[in-house]
Formats: sequence, C-alpha cells, structure tokens
Amino acid sequence: MKIRRKSIPPVSLSLAILAVATTAVVYSPTLYRLFCEATGYGGTVSVSKSLKPEDHQDNIGPEVTVRFDANTSPGLQWEFEPEQRQVKTHIGVPTTVYYRAKNVGDHTIVGRATYNVTPGSAGYYFNKTECFCFTEQKLAPGESADMPIVFFLDPEMMEDVDTKSIRTITLSYTFFRQDSSEEAIAAAKPLREESEARARALETAETAEFSNHTLRPQ
Repeated sequence: MKIRRKSIPPVSLSLAILAVATTAVVYSPTLYRLFCEATGYGGTVSVSKSLKPEDHQDNIGPEVTVRFDANTSPGLQWEFEPEQRQVKTHIGVPTTVYYRAKNVGDHTIVGRATYNVTPGSAGYYFNKTECFCFTEQKLAPGESADMPIVFFLDPEMMEDVDTKSIRTITLSYTFFRQDSSEEAIAAAKPLREESEARARALETAETAEFSNHTLRPQ
C-alpha cells in the first residue's frame, strides 16, 4: 500500500492559516465554516456532495468505532443527545445516525450547532452529506426533533501515515443559543420540520440501501 506522508507546513504558513481562520470567524461565520470544511482545520469534518454506493464499494476499509458526543451552551434550555452513543462502521461505508433535541423551556428558542472531530487529524477524512449544523433553527416549547446525519470516512485516510491506524473517532456537536427575538424566531428554520423532511428523503434515497444504515431506537 502506498503511504502518503503529509507534509508539515512551515511556521510562517501555519501563522498565515491561523490569521485567515481568525479573520474569517470574526467577520463572517459562514466564511469560517467554509474554510474549516475545506481544510479540516480544528478537526472540522469535510462536506461531500456525492454519496453513491458505487463510489465506495470498491474501497471498503477496516472497521472503525465512531462515538457521538452532544453539548449545549449555558443558557440554552434544550435537551440534546445522540440517539446512538457509538456505531461500528467501515472506512468508505456511508452511515446514518440520529441526534435528538428537545426544548424544555417555556418559550421558542433559536439554536445553532457546530461540530468537530477527534482526533483532529481524522477531520479531513470525515465526510458528512447530511447535517443540521451552522444554521439558525428553532424549537417551540416542548417540541423535539430527531436529526439525521449521514457520514463516511474517506478511504484515503488509510494511505495517510497520520491516520491509517486510527480505529476510534468521536464526532462532537455543540448547540449554542442564538438571538431569540421575534425577528430572529421568524427568520429561523423550524428544526423539527426540517429534520422530518431530511429523514423522509433518506428513506427513499440511495443512502437507505447501504448496509450500515443505522436503525433508530424506538
């Protein structure tokens, strides 16, 4: 197997990358998200536009345990947890899992999720095609949502000297409270409706045919 060694950037380049990331997060959260998704910076996963069985069936790799973590920021009156604490999958195999959120407050609340992967070196190869992150979304009092995630590990991680031996990965999400004024609530997407629409689409999409399509707990 050909081993592709990742080159270590010089200090000047590393500082330049850090400056770009810092500027992006200060002036535009969207630019920061795109920067992280494109580079895997800080353990942020990559976002893939293609998820077809024929793209991966010839590149199935070793079994990997993927663990799921959920956090909420102070002041966000939501319960938030993964519906599966971990799954076993194989490198190159698309996998579907769910997170659940519930508003336990007495008024509509707007939240926004971010995510990262540990170990950070695996973030570049952790691809998601379905996600609920980086968008202002709302839940009414007592309302809950089951949010699907579809991911796969790029087979190229088996050729990287820094990632080829990784067999346990953690995907962590944190929901942050956002502006919940009347204007912000009106502009935010309904998390439950959006999640149900994604779940229905997955039931009829090609991803539902994958052998590792995780069954949700009842």
